[in-house]
Amino acid sequence: MSSANNEPGRETGRSATPLDEISFRILELLRDNGRISIAALAEKVGISRANAYTRIEALVADGVITGFSARVDPARAGLSIGAMIFVTVYPQAWASFRAQIDDMPDIEYCAVTTGEHDAMLLIRATDVSGVHEFSTGVIAQLPEVRTVVSVVVLDEVIRRPYVLPTDLPERDFEAPLGMTQWTPATSGRDALPPR
Repeated sequence: MSSANNEPGRETGRSATPLDEISFRILELLRDNGRISIAALAEKVGISRANAYTRIEALVADGVITGFSARVDPARAGLSIGAMIFVTVYPQAWASFRAQIDDMPDIEYCAVTTGEHDAMLLIRATDVSGVHEFSTGVIAQLPEVRTVVSVVVLDEVIRRPYVLPTDLPERDFEAPLGMTQWTPATSGRDALPPR
């Protein structure tokens, strides 16, 4: 299996072709065991090995599969503390902010968000003082950053590598109006570029 294809300008989250039941089944199996052999995967899906290989290569080429990696328990690897850092960025400073955080290995995940804050960073540290040093000594010191709020993660209850449309149950109810408030993103707050 090949690695992800990071072509400049490729739009993330968009599939070149609609996924069928077999493709979703392949993705489910790879989520459970990324080291499964092509032969075992083909047998479980009920297709030939050649078809399984071709389909995986197509999922990679279409950008549905963005890479292959091991899942690591951060605490067992020595990073026992996780924290979410909510950041408000000056609007004219987005490009510079993105460039700055892209080079910071402490950040496991960054999302541009709606609402009170502009971005959420998930970071890892060896202890609480590491979270404090990074949030106040690194992120808060960036000239692009207006405010920082840090929240220490007490327990990671659910941690999935990814969710598929086939995982989502059908729900037959109407949400009452006014229960959710959406704040539109300001200019420059597009999704972060893929890594």
